[in-house]
Amino acid sequence: MSEQQTQLEAAVFRRLLQHLDEHKDVQNIDLMNLAGFCRNCLSKWYVAAAEDAGHHLDYEDARERVYGMPYDEWKSRYQGKATPAQKAAFETRQQN
Repeated sequence: MSEQQTQLEAAVFRRLLQHLDEHKDVQNIDLMNLAGFCRNCLSKWYVAAAEDAGHHLDYEDARERVYGMPYDEWKSRYQGKATPAQKAAFETRQQN
């Protein structure tokens, strides 16, 4: 992988995080139902990428990077309760 590709991919990732930050109304369950991943998935991938590169990164530190604040703070400020329809869609997606 070239340095230029790495820089471009890093810029795209930063833009994705910015986009998610600008759309806090989009709940993780909505992301899971539509795209099959959410902010928590990104956090887990971040930790895995760090480990692949030989670095230790705590999951909560990765979450703070993805959410832009400690997860508990984000959750209390922005996470709504999942509706029955959202839960049903999630269960259906998990079965497929």
